[in-house]
Amino acid sequence: MRVATSTLLLGATTAVFAQDQKVLGGDSIKKPLEHVSEAFGEMPAAAKGLWDEMSLLVPGFFQKAANMISHPKPHHRKSDSEWDHVVKGADVQGMWVETDGTKHRKVDGSLESYNLRAKNVDPSALGVDKVKQYSGYLDDEANDKHLFYWFFESRNDPAKDPVVLWLNGGPGCSSMMGLFMELGPSSVNEDGSLKYNDKSWNSNASVIFIDQPVNTGYSYSDNPVYNTVAASKDIYALLTLFFHNFPQYAEQPFHIAGESYAGHYIPVFASEILSHKNRNINLQSIAIGNGLTDPLTQYAGYRPMACGDGGYDAVLSESECQAMDNALPRCQSLIEGCYNSESVWSCVPSAIYCNNAMIGPFQRTGYNVYDVREKCKDQANLCYTETAWIADYLNQEKVMKAIGAEVQNYESCNTDINRNFLFQGDWSKPFHRLVPDILKQIPVLIYAGDADYICNWVGNKAWTEALEWPGKASFNDASLEDLEVGSSAYGQVKSSGNFTFMRIYQAGHMVPFNQPEGSLDFFNRWIGGEWYA
Repeated sequence: MRVATSTLLLGATTAVFAQDQKVLGGDSIKKPLEHVSEAFGEMPAAAKGLWDEMSLLVPGFFQKAANMISHPKPHHRKSDSEWDHVVKGADVQGMWVETDGTKHRKVDGSLESYNLRAKNVDPSALGVDKVKQYSGYLDDEANDKHLFYWFFESRNDPAKDPVVLWLNGGPGCSSMMGLFMELGPSSVNEDGSLKYNDKSWNSNASVIFIDQPVNTGYSYSDNPVYNTVAASKDIYALLTLFFHNFPQYAEQPFHIAGESYAGHYIPVFASEILSHKNRNINLQSIAIGNGLTDPLTQYAGYRPMACGDGGYDAVLSESECQAMDNALPRCQSLIEGCYNSESVWSCVPSAIYCNNAMIGPFQRTGYNVYDVREKCKDQANLCYTETAWIADYLNQEKVMKAIGAEVQNYESCNTDINRNFLFQGDWSKPFHRLVPDILKQIPVLIYAGDADYICNWVGNKAWTEALEWPGKASFNDASLEDLEVGSSAYGQVKSSGNFTFMRIYQAGHMVPFNQPEGSLDFFNRWIGGEWYA
C-alpha cells in the first residue's frame, strides 16, 4: 500500500509490515521494550499479550515502536528581510477590543510563539496560474516548527468567493500532491511542464494548500508532531495569523476540505477552531473525501470491496474473503478496546492487527489499494507515476526560489511520520465522536470515490449512518438522489440537516483526479450551500 498521493493513508501495511515475516526472539526485543515503556509509561499487564503477538506478526515491531525518530529536513532559514510580510503572533495576541462594554482579546488562543512569513509569488515566474498567490511559513519559534503553505486566489471573484484549506493525508504526505495532481490550478506533465487545470477548485474559491504536520513536503522541524491533536494547534495559529495579515479574505466563508487521513485531521482541526469564541476564522463547513474517521465501522467495509459486493469485481478468492470474515470480529474488538481507553497500549495493536488482516490480503494481490479497477503500476511512487513527476518539479531550484522553500529537498511523503503516528496510537482513535458537536454548528460533507479500497465508500457510508446524533433517523431515512452534470450522473447524494454523504462513481481515492468535472460540480454546489440545513 502506498502513502497518500493526495491525502493517502500511508498504510501500516507498508509502513510496518514485511511480506517475509519473521519471529522475534526473547532477548532481541528486551531492550526495545524497555525503551517503549520509557516513552509510553509502564505497559499494563493486560496489554503484554497483545504486544507480544504483534512482535510475532511484524518483523522489528518493538524496535519500530521504540524508534520514534523523524529527522528534520536539511534546511536554511531565510532572514525576515527576504519576505514581503512578517506577522508576529505576540502582536496579534496583544490586541484587545471591547464588545458590549466588555474588554477581551481580539482573537483567542496562545499565539505568542508563532510568527507568519509570506511572500508575493509572481504568477509569471512559474506559470502555475495567473491569479494572485502567496507562499510562506508558519513558525512556532518555541518548538522550532515551520509549516509551509501556498495560497491561490479565486479565478472568479476573490473579494466575495469563499476560502478553502486543503489537506492531504498520509499522515506525512504533502498537500502539494493535491495541488498538482487533483484540484489545483495546474498539473505536472512527464517532461516537467505544466498543464492548466480548468477544473481547479480555485475556479470559484481561494485555496490554501499546506504541508502538515511538520517534516512533510516543504515543512521542517527539530520537534516533530506525532498525533492529530497536537497538529491542530498549528493549524489554528496558521489561519489566525494568515487572516490577520490578509484581512481581505477574512470575511468570506471559510471551509476545510481534505482526503484520507484528513478524516482524522479535519474533525479535530474544526473542533479546535470552533472552540475559540473570539476568532477571525469564518468557518462555515468541512468536507472529507475518502477519509478514515471511524475505523470500528469502516473496517467492515473492506471485505465487501475486496470480494465483489462494493460495485466492482472481486479481487480476492472465496477462501481469502472467508479469512477476512473470520478476522473482522477480533479486529473490531481490538478497535473497541482503543475507543474505550484511547491508550497507546490498546490502539497500536488494533491498527496493526486490523491492517494486516483487512488490508494486507488486498495489497498482496498487486492491485492498487487506491483504485480496485487496476493493478499498482508503480509501487515506488505510490502506484501513480505522476507523484514522481510532481516531486521532480518541486525539487527544481527555480521552483523552490519562487515560493521561498527553505528545505534542501522535497519529498511527497515522509514514512517516518506515518510510522510514528501509528505507534502513538493515533490511527485507531475515535475522532468521529467530534462530529456530532460539529454538526450542531456547521454542515459536514462526507464524499467517497466508489473505486477506492483503502477508505472505501461502503465503510464511509456505514459510519455516517452509524453516527449517533439527533438527526440520525432523518439522515438514514433520506433517499439517495443522482448527482448530475448536464444529463450525465456521476454519483449519488443523501442529505439531512447539516449532514451530507456522496458516492462518486468511477473514482478512486483521489476523486478530483478521476472525476475532475464531477468533483468541481459538487464542490461548487457544496460551498454554495445547496445541501445546508
